Amino acid sequence: MSAADYHAIADDWERRATIRTRPRRLLEDDDKLIYPVCRQPLVLCATFLEHCPQWRDFVLVQSFYKFINDVVIFETEIVDKTARSIAKNHFSVPFPLACRVDAMTVVVDEDYHALVALDFLQQTVAMTGIQPLDPPREIELSRALPAAQAKVPAHLRDAVALIGVAIAENTVTHEVAAFAKDTSVKASIRGLMADHLFDEGRHAQFWTRLVRMYWHTASAEDRDSIAQVLPIFLTQYLTNDLQKNFDRHLIEHLDASDSVRSALRDEVTALAFPITRRHPLMDNILGFLQHSGLLQTPSVAQALDNYLPVSGRLT
Repeated sequence: MSAADYHAIADDWERRATIRTRPRRLLEDDDKLIYPVCRQPLVLCATFLEHCPQWRDFVLVQSFYKFINDVVIFETEIVDKTARSIAKNHFSVPFPLACRVDAMTVVVDEDYHALVALDFLQQTVAMTGIQPLDPPREIELSRALPAAQAKVPAHLRDAVALIGVAIAENTVTHEVAAFAKDTSVKASIRGLMADHLFDEGRHAQFWTRLVRMYWHTASAEDRDSIAQVLPIFLTQYLTNDLQKNFDRHLIEHLDASDSVRSALRDEVTALAFPITRRHPLMDNILGFLQHSGLLQTPSVAQALDNYLPVSGRLT
């Protein structure tokens, strides 16, 4: 994909961005959930259901707080940083002005998403009286990007950031879509997710196009260097270690016996998706890699051979 083929999103942003078109959403005081049960398996554990079902709302509210914290880190510390660098022409990979203007719309959107998330945090604390526990200081992407960047030459670190952010933006879109459709959750929160999804769909296309432009011009040597670190990135990005740490932290705040807490910790530890082609996010990631052109590169296909479905694996 060349610069001449680039399709700008700025006009679409002017017409449809949620910061332009959506009113403030207010949390309802009803019997709907604040966070989907299906996204917090701790409350579905046999031990939890038997010994501490009265703590369900506490766990779900704290999980919502963690979700908000993750959104703020993701939007303001990672995506914003990369998009702002591109917009200000400080990125080591040069992009045309149209791309830089679009990158600034992403900056505005992501900071707005963080603002809305914090507003919902404030509303939830006021309504429930439940104070947030100390939030995690990092998310999976906070670890995955530096781990991959450390293994490539300095001139490729921005390119790795670009690809890592693009992978994340393409996967978070699908996660938010599932959240937005869960009718067990309060309507305002589903609306929040739908608004977020509305913008993130545009962002996913933007990042995919930028990666495709970069990959089209990258040298074979640079492509091969990046290919070798993609498994490192995916291992860190797809781990659930941080979620398990959070769940263990939650368990310590439950009014339960030591034996119940120990059983809960054991059940949480067992809740892990293997980081293989069967991981639930791999289809989305492979779809991005296909659309951006990376997967058509032999070294990328070789590096990710263990993640590919049998029909697409190298022999």
